[in-house]
Amino acid sequence: MYQDLSFMTIPLPEDVLKLKIYGDYAGAQKMIRYFLEEKDIPQALRKRLEIEQEVIGVMGGNEYPFTYDEALEIMTSHLRDFKKEELDHLKEISAADWIYIDGEVHFQRRFYENLIKTRPDLAERVIVENLEDEKENNLKQKLLNGNIHYMKEHGGRTVRTRIRSTIKAKKEFEEAGRKVRVHLPIPKVYEQVSNVEIHASNPEITYIAPEDAPQRTVYFETELKADQEFMVDYSFDYHVNYVELDPAKVSEEQPDFCLEEQAPHIVFTPYLRELRDELAGDETNPIILARRFYDFVTTKVMYSFMREYFTIECIPEYCAINLKGDCGVQALLFITLCRMSGIPARWQSGLYATEYYTGCHDWAQFYVAPYGWVFADPSFGGSAWRAGEKERWNYYFGNLDIFRMPANSEIQKEFMPEKKWLRIDPIDNQRGEFEYEDHGLRFSQLEVSQELISMEDIEK
Repeated sequence: MYQDLSFMTIPLPEDVLKLKIYGDYAGAQKMIRYFLEEKDIPQALRKRLEIEQEVIGVMGGNEYPFTYDEALEIMTSHLRDFKKEELDHLKEISAADWIYIDGEVHFQRRFYENLIKTRPDLAERVIVENLEDEKENNLKQKLLNGNIHYMKEHGGRTVRTRIRSTIKAKKEFEEAGRKVRVHLPIPKVYEQVSNVEIHASNPEITYIAPEDAPQRTVYFETELKADQEFMVDYSFDYHVNYVELDPAKVSEEQPDFCLEEQAPHIVFTPYLRELRDELAGDETNPIILARRFYDFVTTKVMYSFMREYFTIECIPEYCAINLKGDCGVQALLFITLCRMSGIPARWQSGLYATEYYTGCHDWAQFYVAPYGWVFADPSFGGSAWRAGEKERWNYYFGNLDIFRMPANSEIQKEFMPEKKWLRIDPIDNQRGEFEYEDHGLRFSQLEVSQELISMEDIEK
């Protein structure tokens, strides 16, 4: 059963919303059950409330575990001379993500890591300075800049990449002897990706999704053994060309695909229409328009770790109103603004993979004739802009690096075969999914990993 998330555009009943905002999640669930079981309500509202039951389950779980006092203790124990007034200020300017739970402030589980990542003034005050981390960060920057110089010199680049991905239930959620259904993402074959090869798996793979599946996975169905880990080891060729976009070379005729809305996220809301009009003015050239949208996202939106996307009603509008968001949030705002302007745009996501770090990442593509599909990575562009790396900032408008594993070309698409229970991430898939016959597990109940085994340049 794949939940139709388009019903998230339907407003919640006022009393449910009051309880949710206050953080009375038990009361909100009780109110929802009343609507579902006791009232004769329209089918669309019923579907909206069924989705909200799952959303509240996530919000009321361990997504916001730290009380105000616990958050203050984390900050004062990790940062030199940190004061209560500073935490208050970070909360007031929306730098530290928080919600109410039973009327009390609780902070998001990664609020500290997010502050250190995005605010250099706080990072400089970390009590235990790790010179190795600073050295590694410098090497990461050199890796990205080195790729740019290679791409400009050679006009493109091809690599052969090998990755190992795993997923398993944490011990307390392991139910040995029961039937399990497990999905792990693998590369989708399209313009960047070819020659996908699976080298090993554990246990034996039950089904491999077609090469063009919008969210491609390998699927395992078996009886769970104690301490069992599900693994896939694969390799693929990855190629990207370097392009310099010239507005003067834009064709008069432009295509009309990939322009539609896709509720609840790619939606042309009144606020987003106002923002688009403000950024676009009288401009009609698609390259100039797309660059204006890219510049807005990269210079006005602060990178921020996010709670699960499933809990956000409209991701691009959230980004444009709160002026914060991670890679996928920023990419969806860029895609939506492009589509509103008649510029075809679409999603890509999977992994960012280097010797220093391998993990989830999202980015965008947009189409301009005669160039065809080109890339935009607003989060990488934004980090470059904040670091004063203008060349890298410009590069990620139109281009992408070679440190990627694309598994998904669309959002909100079902797996093959279908997952029975609501997915942990119904928007996208980068870490995998795990379910028993009568319920699924959440990310907090799983251990997942992605490891880059090798990456080698090859001639193409």
